[in-house]
Amino acid sequence: MDFGPFEYVVKRIDGDYAVLVRCDVETSDEKLVARALLPAEIMEGMHLRYECLAYEIIS
Repeated sequence: MDFGPFEYVVKRIDGDYAVLVRCDVETSDEKLVARALLPAEIMEGMHLRYECLAYEIIS
């Protein structure tokens, strides 16, 4: 299992879940993540870093 770091963009928010897409590599794969695992202030279009099993907002 790889713990990152990986960079994602929030493609859309759908209720209790957010759809993320990797932006540090070229892929069309989407990742569905429970919003409880993400920073509370996320919005569509924000960039996130995933590292050591945690997400953080990056500017």
